[in-house]
Amino acid sequence: MKRLMSEPGRIDSRTEEKHYAIVTETYPPEINGVALTVRNLAQGLRARGHHVTVIRPRQAADGQPVSEASADADITVPGMKLPRYPGLQFGLPAGGKLRRLWRDQPPDAIYVATEGPLGWSAVNTARQLGIPVATGLHTRFDEYTRDYGLGFLQGLAFAWMRWFHNRANATLVPTGELASFLSARGFRQAVHLPRAVDPQRFSPAHRDTQLRQQWGLASDDLAVIYVGRIAAEKNLGLAVRAFREIQTHSPHARFIWVGEGPQRAALAAANPDFIFCGLQLHQALATHFASGDLFLFPSRSETFGNVTLEAMASGVTTVAFNYGAAREHLRNGRHGAAVDTDEAFIEAAVALARHPDRRQQQGRAASAAMQRLHPDQVAANFDALLGGLDAQRNGQEEVSPCN
Repeated sequence: MKRLMSEPGRIDSRTEEKHYAIVTETYPPEINGVALTVRNLAQGLRARGHHVTVIRPRQAADGQPVSEASADADITVPGMKLPRYPGLQFGLPAGGKLRRLWRDQPPDAIYVATEGPLGWSAVNTARQLGIPVATGLHTRFDEYTRDYGLGFLQGLAFAWMRWFHNRANATLVPTGELASFLSARGFRQAVHLPRAVDPQRFSPAHRDTQLRQQWGLASDDLAVIYVGRIAAEKNLGLAVRAFREIQTHSPHARFIWVGEGPQRAALAAANPDFIFCGLQLHQALATHFASGDLFLFPSRSETFGNVTLEAMASGVTTVAFNYGAAREHLRNGRHGAAVDTDEAFIEAAVALARHPDRRQQQGRAASAAMQRLHPDQVAANFDALLGGLDAQRNGQEEVSPCN
């Protein structure tokens, strides 16, 4: 397992121009953690002076299909809707198109962000053409099998993921914990690429009294908030249980839900007092985060959980399970609670709800802790990784990770 990291607080400013290709089956305007992370990686490389071609499935908002590669272009390929996930899709295999594109204009390195049919054909094509390729493990599909009643396929799904990622020169993962876990189970090139959050975009300064009034809250009332996909793999029943327990002590508390997903309708029907705000983007998302008081994130299936950092940067005390972003950044008892069991999750949520002074103090500490993270550093580290793969291909010295 490797950890790709420059010196803390120092942004690597190397800008030797390169051409990178990023292949992904989800990308904005689709809204999910993978799509937004991949977009930020592409934008970060472009800001560092590189040409980036994004290959992705065609979306409804697109015009005519784009088939020719050019600097900083999106190349679109056919896709199909993802069952049970309205608005999301996967890309169909595109080996022929990718071979033509990359023979004519071979990128210096390729990043494949998703393990679907498009990603599979991209890894195969890169290997055939001798172009260095890194993959990203953004989603634990093996964990999802349990949430959708297919737990008997979990071992097979994990074996397939290992086979897929071991065909690449490196597999990027967002935490050291996950890199160590995968390395111990046969992933040969797991590399830790740390994540970050923009503490200017997500800040307590965006708290909005009028928005809280729209939620039916008085100044001292408690706004419990969840932000993310409203879907089975997010373990949302636990958040509901925690909130109902909070209500026994804080009857005026409201539960605010930001996001969409296949379980929204059923959740709203069963809980008519919950407030559903739908998808929120850009400044509106930052305002919704900062206007909450207690963030509950009950998911056990994340590879990271970007929303944990966004809540912390917004000054909102967080309760989450002790892995992913919470393991990396949330200090238990200082920024909220990082727990190991369902019972501890509910207990921590109730305790923080009942002690506003403690909750506010921990929210301020969480926001202060996020000030040291630099999104530009993620782009620099990503650039160093891809540049190192290109250097290996050309027989030059490998870019070594810095501890």
